[in-house]
Amino acid sequence: MKQDTVVVVGAGPTGLTLACALRNAGVSVRVVDAAKGPVTTSRALGLQPRGVEVLDRLGALADLPERSLRVNQVIVSVSGRELTRLQVGQRTRLGGHPGLLISQAEIEGALRRRLAGLGGEVEWGRAVTAADQDADGVLVRLDDGGAVRASWLVGCDGAHSAVRKAVGIGFPGVPLVERFLIADVRADLGRPRDAVSVWLRGTEMLAAFPLPGDDLWRLMTPARAVRPADPDLAAVLAHMRERVAEEIGRSVRAAEWTSSFRINRRLADTYRRGRVLLAGDAAHIHSPLGGQGMNTGIGDAENLAWKLALVVTGRAHEGLLDTYEAERRPVAAEVLGATSGATNLMFGDGAVSRFLRDYLVVPLMDRPFVQRMIAERSSQLLVSYRGGPLAHGRWRLSGPRAGDRVRDLPCHLADRTPTRLHAELRGRWAVLVPAGFVHLDVVRAWLGDSVTELIADGREVLLVRPDGHLAWRGIDPAGLERWLASALNRQVLSVPAGAGMLQG
Repeated sequence: MKQDTVVVVGAGPTGLTLACALRNAGVSVRVVDAAKGPVTTSRALGLQPRGVEVLDRLGALADLPERSLRVNQVIVSVSGRELTRLQVGQRTRLGGHPGLLISQAEIEGALRRRLAGLGGEVEWGRAVTAADQDADGVLVRLDDGGAVRASWLVGCDGAHSAVRKAVGIGFPGVPLVERFLIADVRADLGRPRDAVSVWLRGTEMLAAFPLPGDDLWRLMTPARAVRPADPDLAAVLAHMRERVAEEIGRSVRAAEWTSSFRINRRLADTYRRGRVLLAGDAAHIHSPLGGQGMNTGIGDAENLAWKLALVVTGRAHEGLLDTYEAERRPVAAEVLGATSGATNLMFGDGAVSRFLRDYLVVPLMDRPFVQRMIAERSSQLLVSYRGGPLAHGRWRLSGPRAGDRVRDLPCHLADRTPTRLHAELRGRWAVLVPAGFVHLDVVRAWLGDSVTELIADGREVLLVRPDGHLAWRGIDPAGLERWLASALNRQVLSVPAGAGMLQG
């Protein structure tokens, strides 16, 4: 049986991001999904600035910014009284793109088009039933009677991951809120279309998100008073009409789509078992508050892709893949903790929780410094791998430290053509060198042709990973080689003649 290089299970945002990033790096990849075809319902809404940045680096952003809605604020009312207008969607001091309010279906469509442009496709209607691995690969059995063999298998197939179950990785956790209802409805709510509106009243909550289209809104509310446990469209619509009438005295005309779900907090015991890895919701699920889920999965995929690319091309030992979990699992754990805390505060049944929410937390959200903190934390642009296994280097007073995200700096190609750093990070590494420095042969000796040399302001050389994080910073070729040897877990090469970074 022919062996594919990488098989990705799941064609959601995480799986498609991984596939595009691998193809950008020149790695062959096969994507299978149990669904019969792409979904058309909106599901998750929006990309945080970090998610937008990743899609831009992949070449998949296309016209999503033009087709998205611009949301400038979140308006929070408590017991019928407006208390906070949280400013959102603005650029922060961290740079980067503003976030986008656009449906997950549109995001997946953009990623599929990019994958097709890179020579890939999704094989629909192929569910995984078993995965058996040996020292050389993984045999993936499918429900249509077929099977594929891969050098590496990545489960991006959601909270009920068949890949995770097939290899016996635990997924412990607890439910946070019994059930939530969501519905995309046609309604005249009389609310601004550039704002998300939230109403809190005791243990009840109603949120309204504008969607592209005339009078189209996403409504979300707890389902404590709704029976049965899996209500049909009519039951969900009736409850939404009741809540909208109670809060703002408006009516809901019709529902385009409805769903119910439980908010759970779960984190996989491990992200890797042999030649099988997990990413996205297959590895972690949490409250949707803050819109972090899809974006965290996209971040997983980009982090894993460049490491897997080095391993499958023989430029790194497979031990490099262990740094994927070491870097990304703490990010997921932090998101789980933050979103769980916010969920318990917002929806807790206790009188103390509601008092703190109504009279302390929500009013504080109207303060500019709190709004800046919320915007920066939720953007995911502060994600850093300082202290991780790849973040070697001395402490710095200024500028990025090893493991930090590097801003999208203006720079020049070797022929002096103006460009920007992130535009050159499409499955590639970047070496930013000050004017007057020479070509870094030592980097190409380790990483091959997947390196772009850029001329930038500064007094040191920066080696930037394909995911936009700083790998190494300095002026000493031997120090750079030591970092590469440690990261790639291979024997140290001798520095090529003429590879010194300073001219002359």
